[in-house]
Amino acid sequence: MLEHFFTCPHCWETISMLIDNSISKQSYIEDCEVCCNPIQVSVQFFNSELVDFQATSIEQ
Repeated sequence: MLEHFFTCPHCWETISMLIDNSISKQSYIEDCEVCCNPIQVSVQFFNSELVDFQATSIEQ
C-alpha cells in the first residue's frame, strides 16, 4: 500500500488516500475525508511505482 497526498478538487484541502500498488490500473470513486464530496480517482502503477494519478470532481 502507498499513501498518496493530493488536493481535493472540491474543497482544495490536502488529503491522502491509501492506494494498493499491487494492482497496475485502477479507477474508483472515493469521498473526500474533509468535505465528503465524491472524487473520481484513477491511478496507474508500473513495477509498483506510481506513474499516473488523477483526482477529478464528480458533479452531483
